[in-house]
Amino acid sequence: MTTSNQGAASQRHKAAPAVLVLEDGRTFRGRAYGAVGVTFGEAVFSTGMTGYQETLTDPSYHRQVVVMTAPHVGNTGVNDEDPESKRIWVSGYVVRDPARVPSNWRAKRSLDEELRHQGVVGISGIDTRALTRHLRERGAMRVGIFSGNALPDEGTMLAEVRQAPEMAGADLSAEVATKETYVVPAIGEKKYTVAAVDLGIKGMTPHRMAERGIEVHVLPATATAEDVFAVNPDGVFFSNGPGDPSTADHPVSVMRAVLERGTPLFGICFGNQILGRALGFGTYKLKYGHRGINQPVQDRTTGKVEVTAHNHGFAVDAPLDKVSDTPYGRVEVSHVCLNDNVVEGLQLLDQPAFSVQYHPEAAAGPHDAAYLFDRFVSLMEGQRA
Repeated sequence: MTTSNQGAASQRHKAAPAVLVLEDGRTFRGRAYGAVGVTFGEAVFSTGMTGYQETLTDPSYHRQVVVMTAPHVGNTGVNDEDPESKRIWVSGYVVRDPARVPSNWRAKRSLDEELRHQGVVGISGIDTRALTRHLRERGAMRVGIFSGNALPDEGTMLAEVRQAPEMAGADLSAEVATKETYVVPAIGEKKYTVAAVDLGIKGMTPHRMAERGIEVHVLPATATAEDVFAVNPDGVFFSNGPGDPSTADHPVSVMRAVLERGTPLFGICFGNQILGRALGFGTYKLKYGHRGINQPVQDRTTGKVEVTAHNHGFAVDAPLDKVSDTPYGRVEVSHVCLNDNVVEGLQLLDQPAFSVQYHPEAAAGPHDAAYLFDRFVSLMEGQRA
């Protein structure tokens, strides 16, 4: 063992004790990872074996404590190129076996250092497989992580967890979205202008559009329909984001204005749920959600199956077996999850509008769904023609 490895291992063994407490009373004891302190959130698990830096900085994870199912996390450290936003958004982080020393030519610092720097409380050294199985059986629930040398008794910790706010009914988009409009210029020749409503957008999403000659105007979650149309857009985009879609009345009203005008429309993740609500469908909370970069989805318009990146705890309640009539024309479920038949996409048949529940920007994740950005371009081409 090298001197640096010895130092890292020594620091790890000196880590303060930590306890993870679920709202149903299940408790896991380990060591502090990242900042020492107390944090609360919704316990969810992510199945990705890579891409932890993108996960941590995804605004959709706001107020969630992420459990990594992959046992060894932190191998590649942290760099300054891969964040999807300006900060880490998760409320807490749970890993089994953190890397003692990062090993990657792009690494600037360790994951542990980054978590401490940003004040993210975590826990390591627990059986994350047992915790994941528990969440699969009981469902996502509130959780607290407590670390330090003077921990409360378990009864006190459990009471504090049960006082924390639930994710159901949470309106969070405005908390993570930009406060001011900004522009991501087209790469190369500018072909189109898109107004993107930021509900918790990831940095790679406007980049994927810019690669296709789109100038993207990213607007706050509070933007009005007038703000959207002031951009004179060829298309309108609604992003991913955190919280319960049943609370998102303002984005729904803006989307209905876009549908009434017939401007090409594309939504992902939270944007898919907003489209569902705008069309008159309900939404519901999944038992434990879809998170990770290996979820199989079928594009029913082509029959192809793609491996996709997900992060959602809510879904659209739309019929899978028929075309539905809405105030904005006919709509069908265009994509479906092959694991559990959850609606993963909607497509209007009489208007240039569609959405998907997953993350086609592939940050992190597979590139199977990149064609969706081309499909959006095709809608704008058709409208212009």
